[in-house]
Amino acid sequence: MAEYRDYGPAAPHGPDMTGTHDPIHEMTSNERQIFDYLLKPDDSYNENGVYWGDMPLLEQIKFVARGDAQETRREASNVWSMFKKDPLSPVSYYFKNMVLPGAGLGLEGYVLFSIGNIKPLFQAKGSFVECWKKPYTLCNATWIAAVEYMEISGIIVGQILVGILGDWLGRRWGLIQDATIMFLGLIMLTAAWGVTQNGWVICYVWSLFFYGIGVGGEYPMTATSGMENAVGSGKISTKEDRLHRGRKVTSAFLMQGWGQFFNQVILILLLLIFHHGSGNPPYSKVAVQWTYRVSFAIPAVGTLWLVYYRTFKMRSASKQLAAAKKKSKVTGYDTDSLKLTFTYFGPRMIATAGAWFANDVFFYGNKLFQSEFISVILPDNDSIMPGWLYNLINVGVSLVGYYLASFLIDNKLYGRKRMQMIGFFMDFILFVVPAFNFERYKSVEHIKEFQTMYFLSSFFNQFGPNAVTFLVAAEVYPTPIRATAHGVSAAAGKLGALLASVLYNYIDTQMKFYVVPWFGLMGMLVTILFLPDTTGLDLKEQERRWQYIRAGRESDYHGVAVHPKHLSWWERWRGVGRYYDADADYRQKIEEMRADWEASQARKADEKAGAWDGEDDGDHDDSVWSSDVSTFFEKTKGSGTSPLLKPKEKDYVE
Repeated sequence: MAEYRDYGPAAPHGPDMTGTHDPIHEMTSNERQIFDYLLKPDDSYNENGVYWGDMPLLEQIKFVARGDAQETRREASNVWSMFKKDPLSPVSYYFKNMVLPGAGLGLEGYVLFSIGNIKPLFQAKGSFVECWKKPYTLCNATWIAAVEYMEISGIIVGQILVGILGDWLGRRWGLIQDATIMFLGLIMLTAAWGVTQNGWVICYVWSLFFYGIGVGGEYPMTATSGMENAVGSGKISTKEDRLHRGRKVTSAFLMQGWGQFFNQVILILLLLIFHHGSGNPPYSKVAVQWTYRVSFAIPAVGTLWLVYYRTFKMRSASKQLAAAKKKSKVTGYDTDSLKLTFTYFGPRMIATAGAWFANDVFFYGNKLFQSEFISVILPDNDSIMPGWLYNLINVGVSLVGYYLASFLIDNKLYGRKRMQMIGFFMDFILFVVPAFNFERYKSVEHIKEFQTMYFLSSFFNQFGPNAVTFLVAAEVYPTPIRATAHGVSAAAGKLGALLASVLYNYIDTQMKFYVVPWFGLMGMLVTILFLPDTTGLDLKEQERRWQYIRAGRESDYHGVAVHPKHLSWWERWRGVGRYYDADADYRQKIEEMRADWEASQARKADEKAGAWDGEDDGDHDDSVWSSDVSTFFEKTKGSGTSPLLKPKEKDYVE
């Protein structure tokens, strides 16, 4: 009935008396090829016009393998061409497209990792032991514990607050204010002091809270701006978006790993410099103060530059959000979209927030291994250097996981959902095995196996839920509330970190190993049930579906965004996939293109007549109107258009 209403009854003999024609029946062979090229790109459809998700498994494997091989050759050829023209141009390209988008996450990764590294230095022999180590004779135990709690609380505030503000005022504003808050927070951390050591701790704690607000905002802002920059504007999506959107976002995210790596290297070097070339205790208070303060001053310089860069070099960061708001005739915060998102995509929030919560419990749990095996390998050790060096190795292993995730996250046969499920499952195994054989693996004979599980848990955490949660928490939601949804999901993750940091104070190490693995099973379960697999999905199709939902016509959308391949088990069970109809969708797309073409012609006519108001919503792209497309629409002009996105008429009966 939907097709009948939209296109009219195309009579098999005689003229169409309704004035509406089936667009496919009126096409020449050449016109059909043009529309197939625009609407059925060869990275998603085979030569017969079949979507990759509709192919039988063996054919699907061949199609994906062939496409990946072609794309690998194309990218290798491009890199070689760049290298021949300028040997440093591939490095410049990587820096511009991967490093700069993730610079904020790299800087916050550096600082947050530094907080965890500096605390053992404060507790080390000769340092501020009376203040930072039990029984806390000089400082209040509550404020010492608040170092972790207030840091996480600040991050949660930033994730939710800036996520909302980013959808309200724009991505660019959110990016600028994040960098500004982090810069001021670093100045506060570097200069923190008090008339007593307890006063210093209090100042340090509130500085961390303030800095955490900026850090929290980085999560939704970096994910959404990176993704929307990858997608770009215009009516027709790009191959870069379809094939490499996940890689672009996770490449920015992995800068967090590089921040952790450089922090550990710099701390080791600073301690050696200020402690007379030795890493062994006792550490003087002067050496500790210089080490910690200079370690915070260094990223402050980079963060100040980031404020400049985002202010003057990222002027179009909010372009896609502005286009989406204008299309929906919304100014300010889109509360209607928020309500509709919870109505239609609420279970997805269980997946993105629940999986992130479980992952952060694991992320903190990973540290349990290190203190145990160091105590076995170096039983009389009182130096912080072994811990820092093992941290460095662990971060190196994590970086391998980050990069492998970036390379495989867009692979249609592996992709987001499978990567997250396998990562959670492997972390479950790697924690549950030592949990029930704790004394065995703590023994000198088996400590190497314990270390191996430690490094593998780091690898699968990055090559799994840590990378995927950051991406999908933005990707599975519509543009108008994308930052809000990402911020809420990330805040749920930090609640997991807060739970771990509180819980671990009240249970012994063996009990921690008993508790942590089950969060892996929890993460795997919510992923299986509620997370859709957006691997290979054209994100503009998701936005197209959203326009139908906004118009109250969800059932009239028939595109690949409701293909069972891209729906969660829950959504399939609810029957969302029943609306998928490739042929009906092809017709709809042509009629939508017709409406866009007519709007383009009207705009040009207004410009010639001087009646155009000069406003640009950033969403029209006249480059897609080739002579063949324009000729087709011109010759079928007046045959009727399909106002597909008008609200559903109240008196219409199926």
